Amino acid sequence: MDDVNSLIVEWGDLFWTWAVLPIVVGLGLYFTVRSGVVQIRLFPEMFRTLTDKTPRTTDGAPQSVSSFQAFTISAASRVGVGNIAGVGTAIALGGPGAVFWMWLMALIGASSSFIESSLAQLFKVRDAEGGFRGGPAYYMQR
Repeated sequence: MDDVNSLIVEWGDLFWTWAVLPIVVGLGLYFTVRSGVVQIRLFPEMFRTLTDKTPRTTDGAPQSVSSFQAFTISAASRVGVGNIAGVGTAIALGGPGAVFWMWLMALIGASSSFIESSLAQLFKVRDAEGGFRGGPAYYMQR
């Protein structure tokens, strides 16, 4: 049983190191170039959008969730204890240089995230109740 376990671990390490990492970095660089370095080019737009005022009704109540509220909910769902502990572990094991590589991968990954979000908006469909359906399953199907 130990032989099977060690074989699975070895194949997993090979797969994640030599197959997935180059694909993720390669696609991130491709999307960065094709989008015109969107993660830097639209940086001022990000701040403008976050500071936009939420439309209000005549009695002063907000009509919808503000951009800042949507951002904080999204960030809260992505950043968890695992991410915080992961950064601490990376710095402890890899030193301060680990922060540079995390920032670099975040910059490259931001273009992939932008493309994914854009595709979700482009290929969403209206359902029978008037709501919207979308996401990766919908745009991969189309």
